[in-house]
Amino acid sequence: MKVLKTLLLFSFLFSGQLLSGQCSMCRAVLESGADAKMAEQLNDGIVYLMLMPYILVGTIGFIVYRKFSKK
Repeated sequence: MKVLKTLLLFSFLFSGQLLSGQCSMCRAVLESGADAKMAEQLNDGIVYLMLMPYILVGTIGFIVYRKFSKK
């Protein structure tokens, strides 16, 4: 349980750096002359696509953990 709490703490501490990330190709396109609104929308799309697999894996992991911890 202590390891889980430590892992959650580190994930919250470093999540701010991940939320503003872009791939190098997207960044190059946006720096070439796109407006700020388009850049913000692209960042939102990247975050949305990044979070979905983590939410699914986390949910499945939680269900498996609960199933095995009840025994």
